[in-house]
Amino acid sequence: MKRFWDMAAVAPTGDALGVLLDGKPVRLPNGASLHVRGAALADAIAAEWGAAGGAKGGDFTQEDIPLTRLVGTAQERVAPNPEAMVEGIARYGQSDLLCYRAEDARLAAVEAAQWDPWLDWARAELGAALHTTAGIIHVTQPAPALAALRRAVAAHAPMELAALGVAVPALGSLVLGLAVLRGALDAAEAHRLSALDEHWQEEFWGADPDAIARRRNQAADVALAARFAALVRE
Repeated sequence: MKRFWDMAAVAPTGDALGVLLDGKPVRLPNGASLHVRGAALADAIAAEWGAAGGAKGGDFTQEDIPLTRLVGTAQERVAPNPEAMVEGIARYGQSDLLCYRAEDARLAAVEAAQWDPWLDWARAELGAALHTTAGIIHVTQPAPALAALRRAVAAHAPMELAALGVAVPALGSLVLGLAVLRGALDAAEAHRLSALDEHWQEEFWGADPDAIARRRNQAADVALAARFAALVRE
């Protein structure tokens, strides 16, 4: 896509804030104008449009406007039917990464040392006591734990649900995703924990360039979700 504007600026739109490109509102795919509540988020969105393409006539892609994409998801997909997003995210609690431990005793000990504190956090902060298992055989989680995780997800407004919808699949863990969104865990550490097994295997078998590239993309997704959620809360 070609940049068609010179200036990006924040402007009031009703009781919210929008972003104008040379005086015209940024519009989402369905044609509605983008609008947000907080000045911090609006300023950040204006900044990414200000940088996209470098200057008028320059090339840019959707990757250059990630905050805008998340607002679009929240405004167009999540807000009209939050329950669908809640159900989709909460389903990750049924097979949370932190609950599946290696059969190798050495790796299992590392997992226990680094993952158990976050299962303890889920039990204490969310009321979700999850079971663990060795290997890849599915473990059925207690209904009260799953209900508690669903309540934790449902407590978030559409903007934060959009962020969770990015962070949780990237991490493979609803527990880690909720910890990031609640400010209990930073994005980089959450991603490191989610890739614990891969890093362990690489120590023995060497690095796979494709796996490294995939982890880099996942880390970027988690960082974006954390940043977006923080801007929404400001």
